Amino acid sequence: MSKNFEGKVAVVTGAGGTLCSVIALALARWGCKVALIGRTREKLEKTEKAILEAGGVCRILTGDVCDEASMQQIAKEVAEEWGPCRFLVNGAGGNNNRAITTNFYYDPAELSEDKPEGMVGFFDLDMQIFESVVRTNTIGTVIPVRVFARQMAKNGGGSIINFASMNSYRPLTRVPAYALAKAGIVNLTEFLATYFAPAGIRVNAIAPGFFINDRSIKILGSPEIGLTERGKNVMRQTPAGRFGKPEDLMGCVEWLLDEEKAAYVTGITVPVDGGFLSHAGV
Repeated sequence: MSKNFEGKVAVVTGAGGTLCSVIALALARWGCKVALIGRTREKLEKTEKAILEAGGVCRILTGDVCDEASMQQIAKEVAEEWGPCRFLVNGAGGNNNRAITTNFYYDPAELSEDKPEGMVGFFDLDMQIFESVVRTNTIGTVIPVRVFARQMAKNGGGSIINFASMNSYRPLTRVPAYALAKAGIVNLTEFLATYFAPAGIRVNAIAPGFFINDRSIKILGSPEIGLTERGKNVMRQTPAGRFGKPEDLMGCVEWLLDEEKAAYVTGITVPVDGGFLSHAGV
């Protein structure tokens, strides 16, 4: 394990989530002091418990990543207690089931007066929910960068990881808001990498393939409870033949954050997808 993490301050947004809770635990095991950020303290407490049991150092700070004043207050508290942020993992985000269509393609029935019960087409989507998905995933990345990269720039640099998606490469059916947001994350990552290079700040992104969490299991199913038709389609498209596990991300996270191993790496988005993007489907 690289010693480049020892004693450094890491900030993880969405630290109560399936993937970022494991990332936060890994950072603590690597020697970082980890600030756990999320909206719900209860979720963060599970991550905190795992870190403390492993002998790590962490602190819970609740706040909305789309609220810049809240993030500024959190950044101030972190800096006063531990010093400036060196590593930022922007894991807050996700989709909302009410921003998902039931239709894979346009169906004239969605405009008819006797539309089938339960049908949700593009024209039926609640625009407030749609906007909230886009805002959480985009502005919820921009604001933590504005706040914590300021500390990095003043103190000799740092490394940032944003979260992209398979939707960043091609828009998957049924999830237009999420696809729109995650395509933007790749572009934002490239912009930030260019902009912050003079400050010694590297900015990269990870694009996870299909990992099971509380939300995705409702759409994909799982090997344990059975796959939905969409889940079966994903498996047919994934050469590795399984869904991802949070631990599958850790090697990529460690590499991208490490200031020696990835010193010349910035502005890229790395798919960790079991080969999903490489499979043409035929």
